Parts: sequence; C-alpha cells; structure tokens
Amino acid sequence: MYQYIDQRYEGVNFGGRDLRDGELVRCTFERCTFVGASMEEISTTGCRFVDCNFTGASMNASTHSESAFLNCIFVEANLFVSVFTSCKMMGSDFSKAQLDGFTAAGGDWSYTNLRHARLSKQDLRGICLLEADLSGANLEKADLRNSDLTRVNLSQTKLKGADLRGAVMDGVNWPSVDVKGVRMDAAQAILFLRSHGAKVD
Repeated sequence: MYQYIDQRYEGVNFGGRDLRDGELVRCTFERCTFVGASMEEISTTGCRFVDCNFTGASMNASTHSESAFLNCIFVEANLFVSVFTSCKMMGSDFSKAQLDGFTAAGGDWSYTNLRHARLSKQDLRGICLLEADLSGANLEKADLRNSDLTRVNLSQTKLKGADLRGAVMDGVNWPSVDVKGVRMDAAQAILFLRSHGAKVD
C-alpha cells in the first residue's frame, strides 16, 4: 500500500500502471491520463481530478470521499461496487462505464453523461443531477427522493418503480418521460399534467 498527501501532478501519464490499494489525500491531478490503469481499492480523500482521462481504468471497490472529478472521462471504466461520498463529478462522461453496485452518497453530478447507465435499485437520494443526461438509462426502482433533476434528460429512461417524490424537476421535458409505475408527489403530477395540456386549478 502507498500513500500520497498534498501532491500535485499536471499532464502526467499514469496509463496502464498498477496503482492498486493506494491512498490519496488532498492531491491534485490536472489533465492526467489513467487510461487502462489498475486502480482497484484505491481511496481518495479531498482530492481534485480536473480534465483527467480514466478510459478503461479498473476502479472497482475504490472509495472516494469529498473528492472532485471535474470534466473527467470514465468511458468503459470499471466502477463496480465503488463508493463516492459527497463528491463533485460535474461534467464527467460515464459512457459504457460499469456502474453495477456502485454507491453515490450525496454530491454534485451536474452535467454528467450517464446515457444508458444501469442504475436500477440505486439509492440516489439528495444527489444533484442538474442537466445530467440520463437518456436511455435504467433507473427502475431507483430512489431519487429529494434529488435535483432540474432540466435532466429522461428521454427513453426506464423509471418503472422509481421514487421521485420531493425531487426538483423544473424544466424536465415531461412528454418524453414514461411515468408508468413511478412514484410522484402532487407538484410533479401537476407539472406532468400541465405539460400534456391539462388545466390544473
């Protein structure tokens, strides 16, 4: 096991390296590459990753607390049973990433690309997903209570059994949302009806 504290890296290529079972504390990585790196069981606390590339990286069972991954690329990365606690993931791309069993406890996932992500039965309560792209994603039986879904893209998203009560859903394109089997509160139901031309007093 290795430990790095208060280190800064810019433009460094960590691609293909064995970085397993390490601990990173308050480190900063800008425009670094982790393509294909082995990062299983790595832990980060208070770290910042800006414009970094994690394509194809193995990050299963990794844990991250109050870290930021801003505009990062996680295409085809393995995040199986990884944990993100109060992390900022704004603008990051999770195309074809393995997200089965992962945990997102709070945090800001605004502007993320989660198209076609498998997120069924996930506990996503209180998460900010402002303008995130969840089109085609599987959110069946997911718990999205009190989350921020402002202007989120839910086109062709599977929501059967999902709980949206208390979620902020301003600017959602309701006609593109299949609400069959979805748990909604009164305010959301009114928004849905108005989007379909109903006059609600």
